[in-house]
Amino acid sequence: MKFRKLIFLSTLFISSLSAETAPNILFIAIDDMNDWTGFLGGHPQAQTPNMDTLAKAGVNFTNAHCSAPGCSPSRNALLYGIEPFNSGLYPFYEHEIHQDLHQKYTSLPRLLKENSYNTYGSGKIHHGPKGDSREWTGYYEPKNFKMSYAQGEGYQVGKSHKSSFRPTISPYEEHLDHQFVDYGIDILSQKHDKPFFLAVGIVKPHLPFNSPKAFFDALPAVISPPEIPNDDLKDIPKEAKSFLKTRDDKQFKKDKAWEDVRRAYLACISWADYNVGRLVKALEESEYADNTIIVLWSDHGYHMGEKNTFRKFTLWEESTRVPFIIKDLRPESNSQKGNCHQAVSLINIYKTIADFADIKVPNYVDGVSLSPLLQDLSKKINYPAITSWGKGNYSIRSDHWRYTRYHDETEELYFHKTDAHEWHNLAQNPEYENKKNELKKLLPKSSQDTVQKHIATWSLQGADKISKKSK
Repeated sequence: MKFRKLIFLSTLFISSLSAETAPNILFIAIDDMNDWTGFLGGHPQAQTPNMDTLAKAGVNFTNAHCSAPGCSPSRNALLYGIEPFNSGLYPFYEHEIHQDLHQKYTSLPRLLKENSYNTYGSGKIHHGPKGDSREWTGYYEPKNFKMSYAQGEGYQVGKSHKSSFRPTISPYEEHLDHQFVDYGIDILSQKHDKPFFLAVGIVKPHLPFNSPKAFFDALPAVISPPEIPNDDLKDIPKEAKSFLKTRDDKQFKKDKAWEDVRRAYLACISWADYNVGRLVKALEESEYADNTIIVLWSDHGYHMGEKNTFRKFTLWEESTRVPFIIKDLRPESNSQKGNCHQAVSLINIYKTIADFADIKVPNYVDGVSLSPLLQDLSKKINYPAITSWGKGNYSIRSDHWRYTRYHDETEELYFHKTDAHEWHNLAQNPEYENKKNELKKLLPKSSQDTVQKHIATWSLQGADKISKKSK
């Protein structure tokens, strides 16, 4: 009897110690947000004060890139910790429908739940809107309200709900993102006896580009367009051009609505920022402020007229570059603040969060932990930022270069120090053959081993060769 009592007290002590020492994770997933934010400088009229403040208080990865420029493949890569070229999850692939995903891979929330975390979710975390009991302790189901719109304002293509770019006049509380954040705020107000992983998926600025009227009204009278040279597409491969075909571009041109679309996108970004601010404020006012790490990211970017298109699904900067911030609030963490300009992939989030929680990851997991970078922004990581869009179409982003090869072996090469907009394809210039071949070595082949073989000698910017350390 005494022995049993001793075991119970020991277990209780260990559980209590874990709850006090293991960090909580506030995981903020944003849908379709490109670099049109203040902290990334993608558009001069972007209004994102809350995320700007968060970026200054933590580490702002200014050169972060998604694993795929589409919601489902990007989120599957990040949440299962495996690159599309290693999983085959190139297309849109619903994790709720295909149960074999859960048999092959362990998702990040499931990993945490199986290792003493309570896991809570709301909004869009995976591609679908529902939570799976294997992953989540609790998952919010929103109420759907019919939206009301400001009459005679904004833009809409026919009667299509998806092609809507309008200010709403419904109460904030009836909007989905407000509800998703309300759930997060409620979780933060509760008493927790275990560490928690709180994932809040903010849907805007995903289509339709509708948000409360106040965020439209706060923007300037004229929205600055991005620079778009007339001959921008003259030197890109045929396969790359095929990614640009969309009916929306022609319709927007016909309706002279390019500025309306951009205004609506910026308004939705400001609305998303407003909700991020609500969530972060709730954390700061909670009892968990000193033991919570914030990880904010977007699944991919979006063209707003650049390359003459309004879409994602490309391998250029507008589609691959994303907001990515980590703020470690723990006093003992010694985490730095500032901008990290090194090219990093969102695939690294899985190992980074597992590292925070001191949890061993499955052997198949790709990427590296970014924890060393949080301690020293000058450190070099030894994993390339690769974006895939369909088998055989891959783009490598380094600190200053982008190299893209399509399945038909056509290529693009851009030097970002002098060509930040990727207007001048250098792939056919013999002067850059060595650089192209250097980057080409990092292209995925048929297996993980092929990619890993080159990582140990990866030195795109002339950095010292770095050996890959196993966790």
